[in-house]
Parts: sequence; C-alpha cells; structure tokens
Amino acid sequence: MHLIPTEPVDISASLALTDTEKAAVTRFLQTLIRTPSHPTQETEVASLVEAELQKLGIQTFRDPVGNVIARLGNGSGPTLLYDAHMDTVTHTEAPWAHPPYDAQIEDDVLYGLGACDMKGAVAAMVYAAGKLVSTNVPLQGTLLLAFVVQEEPCEGCALKALVQHTGLIPDLVLLGEPSDMAIMRGHRGRVLFKVKVQGKSSHASSPELGVNAITGASRLIFGIDLLADELPSDPFLGPGTIAVTRIESQAPSYNAIPDSCTLYVDRRLTLGETPRRAQSQIEGVIEREGVVASIEIVEYREDSYNGYELQTYEAFNAWALDEKHPLVKTLSQVVQKVLGASPRIGHWPFSTDGVYSSAEAGIPTVGFGPGNPKHAHTVDDQVRLTDIYSAAHVYALLAAMLLR
Repeated sequence: MHLIPTEPVDISASLALTDTEKAAVTRFLQTLIRTPSHPTQETEVASLVEAELQKLGIQTFRDPVGNVIARLGNGSGPTLLYDAHMDTVTHTEAPWAHPPYDAQIEDDVLYGLGACDMKGAVAAMVYAAGKLVSTNVPLQGTLLLAFVVQEEPCEGCALKALVQHTGLIPDLVLLGEPSDMAIMRGHRGRVLFKVKVQGKSSHASSPELGVNAITGASRLIFGIDLLADELPSDPFLGPGTIAVTRIESQAPSYNAIPDSCTLYVDRRLTLGETPRRAQSQIEGVIEREGVVASIEIVEYREDSYNGYELQTYEAFNAWALDEKHPLVKTLSQVVQKVLGASPRIGHWPFSTDGVYSSAEAGIPTVGFGPGNPKHAHTVDDQVRLTDIYSAAHVYALLAAMLLR
C-alpha cells in the first residue's frame, strides 16, 4: 500500500460539522452516556449505535461477538479501520459532582461515565461517517467502523475476534481512545500475574504449629517492589513497571493461620520485554525468599452480551509505530489543518486494542481521540464538546485523505 501525505486543503471545510450536526452529535452522546454499558452488558448501546448509523444512511452488521460494524467506500483500495469500544468501567460509589448517567453539560463540557473513555469517540466516529456520506466523498478503498465490546477487561480480544470471524483485515488502524487531541503512536504492554502462596493452617493461638501464607506473601511483596528499580527502560515508552494490586487470603476462621494467600501483580512491559521474561523475574524472587508459591498468567474468560465466549491470557506486548511512518505524517497534517496547530505526538500510559492490531497483527496503528486521559475511570469523567466536533472533522478528513 502506498501512502503519500498530501496537504488536506481542498475538502477540509466541507467535512466540518454544521451547527445542526453538532447539536445532533451532542444529543447522541448524551443518550449513550445515559445508557449504562458495562462489559458484557452492551446490548442497548450497541442498538443505539446501529440505529444512529442507519439514520445517517450507513449500513451496519454485527459479528458473532456482538461488535457493531459499518463499512463505507468502494473497496478498490486499502482498508482503514476506526476502533472504539462501547463498554465502560463500572462507576465508583465515591461522590460525583455530576451524576454519572445524567450527561450534564456545563461550559462546553459534557460530564458522565464514559464521556472520556470512550463514548465521546464513538459519537465522533459515527458522525464523521455520516459527514462522509452526506457530502458524497468518494472513498477509493474501505473505511470500517468497529464498535467493540469488552475492551475494558480484555483489550484486543473483541477486535481480534472481529477480524477472525469476518475476514476483514485492515491495512491501517486508528484507535479513538482519549488522547487529549494528541497523536499516540504506541504504549507499553501488560501482563497480569496470579501468585499463590501456600502455607499451613493452625489455630492462631499456636502460630508456631502453622506456616502463615500472609507472612510469606509479605516477603514476596517486598521483593517484587525491589524489582521496580531493575526494570529496563525504552527511550520512547519509558520504563517497565510492576505493582501488587490485590491480595486475597484464605483461612478456616479469623482466629486461624491462613494456609493460602494470593497476590495479583500488574506488570507493564516496555519495548524489548516479554511476558516470559517478566514471569522469570518474579520466579526469581520466589526462589530467593524460599517461599512455596506458584505463578501463572491470569486468563480472561467471559461471555459477551450475545453469548460468545471471549478468552485470552492477559499478556500483551508493547508496540510503537515509527514517527516517520506515513500514517503518522498524514494524521499530523490532518490534525494541524483542523486544529490550526501542530499536534503533540506521544504514547498512552495505558493499554488499548493496539495490543492486537499492532503488537500481534503488525498493522500500522495510531491513536487520536477526544477527552483527557486523566479523566478516564474517575468521578470527573468528562469531555469537551468542541473536541468532539473537531475529532469528527479529523476522522472524516483522514479517511478522505487516505482513501483517495
């Protein structure tokens, strides 16, 4: 495939949303936020996305997983895929200044669960596609819109299943995860380990008769923390990290020595690291501390809302697209044209569907989306409406430039 960055001047103005379209995309986004869509429970939001696309003159279908897919273009050139997930995390019980499902608007900011991560991008992509249809922009190739399920608990799973079941293999991928309108060209990988420490139970009044699994686990936690200073670093993605994120113990009663203690360890992988190498580092701590323990990579296995079982081990590699890649250059030109300033280019601190599209499938992948990542998964979840409108403009113009 041949990509030549060209100055996106001729059709840019025609692809900006009108005031009527801005009002419509705002109403649609409010409806999305007012409709809960926790992982495995995206049924209603999937129907809303389908209905809005069809209202805009775009045909849709669902794959066996329950992902909503739309396709534009004549199929004579490359395939560009826009990816956005429909699920959100569950809301916390901490106080929200703006209720999570009210979708309130104040001073050009829309508040609510999923506004940032990432129903804002869902709405922007839907209306970008609608703009391409209403302006009759010829697309010499295929634009796929993939609105996927269960990304929050298992990034990459639904997108991988979509490609496997439909045979639709994109040449280029854009992820709409929140980037604060910057261009993201990679992120670190992720592994979730389960470390189970074995002990021996006894009455707590006679602890010398048992082996306290919590005590053994505490030694491992200390050793794991010491690993943090030894992890490699990459000039672009930065260092790998490691953190114990959950502890569970088992004992016959509160006055018994626990015979089992399980740790969950979140390990972020920078470029050049592998899940196997990360596991061997923890195994080294176990051996050094003389603790009886087992370690395994956590397996994700859950049925989607329509009964399809998504399964994978939670081990994902890092990825980064070269800053000189034509996809980065073309997107940079488009963003500069729409926003009137050179875009920031960086990487996400968190993990996305790029673990499949780039790290596993090797498809050139970039990210660009409305919403500041610092608001994701917080009680201040929010997105600027002007960024929604600009993101829709960027998505429409990028497709027009790449598929011409």
